[in-house]
Amino acid sequence: MNQSLRQRIAKNVQKYRIQNGYKREALSLLLGWDNSYISKLEKQHVNITIDKLEQLTNVFEIDITDLFSK
Repeated sequence: MNQSLRQRIAKNVQKYRIQNGYKREALSLLLGWDNSYISKLEKQHVNITIDKLEQLTNVFEIDITDLFSK
């Protein structure tokens, strides 16, 4: 079964968050996002904007395509 783009982004955000040692709350504060946004994102309950994707890539120091990879 193919993963949807939303599933891939959610999985990869969680992967890079954990690899970088961030708790959800800490990452939200660092990015200036609502405290529950990372949780909602990782549970696929929100659609992320391009601007927010870019912020994540800057914090994780990755290429944006890394968030879309399987």
